[in-house]
Amino acid sequence: MSTTAHTAALRGAGLRVTAPRLATLAAVQAHPHADAETIARAVRESLGTVSRQAVYDVLNALSDAELLRRVSVGGRSMQYELHRHDNHHHLVCRRCGRLEDVPCATGEAPCLVPHEDHGFEIEIADVVYRGVCSPCRAAEAADAAGPARIAAAPGAHIVPGAPAPPVGPASTGTPQTP
Repeated sequence: MSTTAHTAALRGAGLRVTAPRLATLAAVQAHPHADAETIARAVRESLGTVSRQAVYDVLNALSDAELLRRVSVGGRSMQYELHRHDNHHHLVCRRCGRLEDVPCATGEAPCLVPHEDHGFEIEIADVVYRGVCSPCRAAEAADAAGPARIAAAPGAHIVPGAPAPPVGPASTGTPQTP
């Protein structure tokens, strides 16, 4: 989205076009799923002196106008993305916190309807899938394989807590060559 598109979106939402609002939209576009502090840092890099509170106020105004969408995935800080009104959900990695968009699997909003609505008119369902991403699974596998590789060395006999065996002849301290 260009500055022209951000300007049109602000005007379409009935908001004044200001440098902090444009910079915030650009920052969220450049850093999808960023938290408020990351966005504030990007806005300050773009504009210079803008208070953290001013950026928080802009984030709230843009979220209230549905130009931004707040994403909450539990115990973490609120994250923001451009509101595309496309009915998507999120995947979050339990290890590293990586957050990814996934399209809704069952159609249009609210896409899920509870068995009991308690008199509510349901408008949207926010689904967060939790799991472990492939880079974290690969890192776990590499960490788990590390001790096995050492123990599997030919002729190795490792006693827990014992000092490591010498690497060369005791008299020289140099490594032996096969």
